[in-house]
Amino acid sequence: MQQRDRYFVLTAGVLSFFLLSGFGFFGHKKYETPITKDTLQPDKVLFDRAVKNIEHGDYEAARLTLNTLINTYDTSEFLAKAKLAIADSWFREGGAHGLAQAEAEYKDFILFYPNMEEAAESQYKICNIHYKQMEKADRDDAQGQRAEDECRQVIVQFPNSKFTDQAKQMLRNVQEVLADKEFRTGNFYQTKGSFPAAAGRFAYVAQQYPLYSGADEALWDLGAAYKHMGDRFEDKEAVALSSLVKDYPLSLHVAAAKERLTAMKRPVPAADPAAYEREKQELASRTKPGMLHRAISAFETRPETYLAAKSGAPAMESLRPPMPVSVPSVAAGVQSGVSDIVLGQTTDAAIDKNPEARLGQQPAPGAGTGVGEQKASVQSNGQPQPAAGSSPLASQTTAAADANLPTNHPLSKDQLKLIKKAQDKQAKAQKKQQAKNAAAPAVTTTGQPVATPAIPPIPSQAPPPTR
Repeated sequence: MQQRDRYFVLTAGVLSFFLLSGFGFFGHKKYETPITKDTLQPDKVLFDRAVKNIEHGDYEAARLTLNTLINTYDTSEFLAKAKLAIADSWFREGGAHGLAQAEAEYKDFILFYPNMEEAAESQYKICNIHYKQMEKADRDDAQGQRAEDECRQVIVQFPNSKFTDQAKQMLRNVQEVLADKEFRTGNFYQTKGSFPAAAGRFAYVAQQYPLYSGADEALWDLGAAYKHMGDRFEDKEAVALSSLVKDYPLSLHVAAAKERLTAMKRPVPAADPAAYEREKQELASRTKPGMLHRAISAFETRPETYLAAKSGAPAMESLRPPMPVSVPSVAAGVQSGVSDIVLGQTTDAAIDKNPEARLGQQPAPGAGTGVGEQKASVQSNGQPQPAAGSSPLASQTTAAADANLPTNHPLSKDQLKLIKKAQDKQAKAQKKQQAKNAAAPAVTTTGQPVATPAIPPIPSQAPPPTR
């Protein structure tokens, strides 16, 4: 009984502490940028009253007071501070609506007062707004993309601000999450056997996010994807493995990458000393989360960023993802350096005579000569026209090269068996038909067998014609 009473008293004490803290008996969070000027001017009195409302959590009353100051004293020296305080009140209120209003107010403050010291803080808080709403790598990354853009803006627009270093670290954390999303997508494609799609994701991770904690893993998987796609991609595999050995010398895959390069008879590059020192510092600065953090992390929506880099310059521009290797050369626009879309000006007379003048291509022989329904022209199914002066052999070579490109949808074993069975059946039918045709002699319409003319042998080199 006595132990139960102790437990009740302890529980009641803890609850009382939190309740009193919530109602403000132990103080409030002070406002960051108050005005310390001691004066009894009416605009200063209104500002101080609004600051007290903000500190006590009465944000609506604070905004009403600040709007009264702005509308009544339009030449006040505290006008900029009042506009910033309105944004801060929305930021403290939180929630999706409050943060959206805070972002709009901060952007207005930066627009009207770009040279004030508080402008850098406003941009930093905009970055923090989206950073707080960022979700895990396996969920929507819209807030992560916005956080990346806004944190870059802090570094670019206010490079000498005291918030620049914090913005850089937040940018590294954001890019860690975005890179992890791309890496997981590449792993999914790799597991499904869609190696061209996986290679595109891994290549993008390695190029766009070199500070990502799994960049070495992405390069290793990129080499494996190229290896599965055949000997045509051996050069790209060697480039990926060489970058792994050179830029990530402390990776667990370095030894295997060196063996693979040696087997391919490719030069093994030396490790970059600067990269070695950077990786060494990163491994020493990483801290593992505790047991309690790992237990509750499954129920949190915030992403894990303890593996993010603590040093190094984050990526300041977004690179364009590489062209997938499964895209044909003509569709990719790499043949002749241009795409198959032709732009040009045509006249009304040319359109009347040739309905295909807008397409920038010549009509096929006999096109438009039919009666009633118009005949389809050559290459009207989307195939590109051969370039002027190009030989049919070059077009066939390009088509054959594109036909051997890897696919993102490999056939299963059952599908391959069915295709093999159908091909064998078709081959047997063709042989049977050929044997039947060979056994039956050809006859004319009168019923007489046709005499097969003797075909003279073709000389190895025909003599030149004489005139």
